[in-house]
Amino acid sequence: MLTLRRALRLRSARLSAVVLVVVAVAAVLGHRLAPLDPLAQDSRHLLSGPTAGHLLGTDSLGRDVLSRLVAGTGSSLVATLEAVGAALVVGVALGVGSLWLGRGYEWTSLRFIDALQTLPYVVFVVAVVGVLGNGLTQAMIAIGLLYSPVFFRVSRAASLTLLRAQYVEAAELFGAGRLWILRTHLWSKILPTIAVTAAQAGAECLLAVQSLSFLGIGVQPPAPTWGGMLADDLGFLAQQPWAPFIPALAIMITVGALNAVADAVSDSADLPVDASPTAAGTADPVQEVSDAAVPVR
Repeated sequence: MLTLRRALRLRSARLSAVVLVVVAVAAVLGHRLAPLDPLAQDSRHLLSGPTAGHLLGTDSLGRDVLSRLVAGTGSSLVATLEAVGAALVVGVALGVGSLWLGRGYEWTSLRFIDALQTLPYVVFVVAVVGVLGNGLTQAMIAIGLLYSPVFFRVSRAASLTLLRAQYVEAAELFGAGRLWILRTHLWSKILPTIAVTAAQAGAECLLAVQSLSFLGIGVQPPAPTWGGMLADDLGFLAQQPWAPFIPALAIMITVGALNAVADAVSDSADLPVDASPTAAGTADPVQEVSDAAVPVR
């Protein structure tokens, strides 16, 4: 929480947080906030430009673009959260457990992560979807498995550094259990690192989700998604050359906000306890003089 409060002192973090809150509200209340039915077709207004009745125009079937953009936020955000959640659970569990559950578990987890890193991205997702069915959850599980090595490496490296700390060794000498040490000493230390990784992975997973939607994997038409809207608009560039920029801009703004939050949390986690991001790198010359060591003659 302290790291989060430090991060929110940064202007970029506050602006990005506002963007993410707007995206979250649109995801939860998308169908209520949409001015029109995102699936309703108007054959009298096909590929029309922005008007009073359709602020962002209509697509090739006469559906309101603004309504589909707002309604598609929910599926995009849910898919991203599912992918990040699967990657976090698998990666952190294997990464932290590889240091505590013996050499056999460590060797098995390392080989499993190495195998995941060798899998081709699109081929693996298509294979999982082909076996389990073309659905949102199935595709997100596949993406989560492919991104779990990132959380594995981060959580393992952070835990390995803290595992050799003197206070952890002292707790073990006094008979503290591994779960108690993990809950009391390690988890609070590695949580900021995992949070930064989750924000960065969220941006990458969002791009992956929209890429799969663009290819028709995951959310099926006519359900609105940003990637699906982008795929539909590319087929009518001659009539609406500006249309693909609408869903692309939504993707770019959301991904940029996630990366900005990750950078702010990362910078704040590196500061000392009594420092703030806005005052980092500054010092009080009077305090430096008073703290200077004066040799005794």
